[in-house]
Amino acid sequence: MTAATLATPARATAAEPHGHRAVAAWLLACCALVFAMVVVGGATRLTHSGLSIVEWQPLVGAVPPLDEAAWARTFAQYQLTPEFRLRNHDMDLEGFKSIFWWEYFHRLLGRLIGVAFLVPFLVFWARGRIGRPLGGRLAAIFVLGGLQGAMGWYMVKSGLVDDPRVSQFRLAAHLGLALLIFAAMFWVAHGLLRPAPSGAPAPLRRAGAAFAALVLAMALTGALVAGIRAGFAYNTWPLMNGHWIPPEILMIEPWWRNFGYNMAAVQFVHRTLALGVLAGAWLLAWRVHAAPAAGAESRLAAKVLAAAVLAQVGLGIATLLERVPVALGAAHQAGAVIVFASALWLARSLR
Repeated sequence: MTAATLATPARATAAEPHGHRAVAAWLLACCALVFAMVVVGGATRLTHSGLSIVEWQPLVGAVPPLDEAAWARTFAQYQLTPEFRLRNHDMDLEGFKSIFWWEYFHRLLGRLIGVAFLVPFLVFWARGRIGRPLGGRLAAIFVLGGLQGAMGWYMVKSGLVDDPRVSQFRLAAHLGLALLIFAAMFWVAHGLLRPAPSGAPAPLRRAGAAFAALVLAMALTGALVAGIRAGFAYNTWPLMNGHWIPPEILMIEPWWRNFGYNMAAVQFVHRTLALGVLAGAWLLAWRVHAAPAAGAESRLAAKVLAAAVLAQVGLGIATLLERVPVALGAAHQAGAVIVFASALWLARSLR
C-alpha cells in the first residue's frame, strides 16, 4: 500500500467537517428564507391580498404585469372573483396594485426558496459533499417544498368560489407544511453541526421532542384563529368578554365542529394552549438546568426558549387587545416561528 493511498482517507476525513458546515450553513440560510416566507404570508393575509392573483403559473407567473394592458387584464380577472364583487367592488386599478404586490412577492419568495434549495443541493451533490442517506433526506425536503406550492394554490382556490375567504383548514395545512419544512432543514443542519450525543437522560429528550410538537400544535390553532378571523372577537384579556369560558363556546352542533368554526371555541383553545406552552417552557427550562448531563448548549437553548415564549405570549395579548393591526399580527406570526425554532433547537441539542 502506497503513502498516497494511506493519505487519501485522512484528507477526506479532515475535509468532511468543513463540508458538513457548508451544507449546514446553506440549510440554515434556507430556514431564514422560510421564516421570511411565513412573515410575508402573514402580512399578505392581514392586508387581504391573498386572493388578488387568481391563477397558479409556477413559471410564467414569475413575471408581473409589465404594461397597462397587462395590468388591465390582471385586474379584469380579479374583478370576476367573489372578493371583488362582495367586498372590493369600489376598488380601482391603483388599489388593486397595492394588494397584488403583496401576493406577488409572497409567491416570488416561494420560487426563490425553491431555487436557493435546488441549485446548492445539486452543486454539493456534484462535489461529493452529500452522501446517499443525507441526499435522500434533502430530496424529500425538496419534494415537500413542491407540495407546499401546490398546497398554497389549493388554499387560495377555496376563496375563489363563493365566499371570499380561504378555508381555515387549508390555511392551517399551508402553515403546518411550511413549519415542517423549516423543522426538517433545521434538524438536519443541527445534526451536521453537532453530531455527538448530548448525554441528556431519555425522559428529558422525550420531553424536549414533545414540547416541540406542542408548539407546532399551538401554531396550527393560531392558523385556525386567523382563518375564521377570531382575533377580531373577544378582544379582552384575561377574560373573554367578561367570562373565563364564554357561554357560546359549544353553540354549534355537533359539538366537535365548534373547534373549527366557532370563534369562541377556536380562540379559547389557542389561549389555553398558549398558557400551557408558557408554563411548559419554563418547567422544561428548569428541568434542563437541573440535569448536568444536558450540556451547555441545551441550557442556553432552554433559556432562549423560555424568553421567546414569554415574549410571544405578551405579543399575542397585545395583538388581541389592539384588534390585530397588520404590524402586530405579522410580528406575532414571526414570533411563532421563533418559538418553534427555539423548541427545535432545545429538542435537537438534547439528543
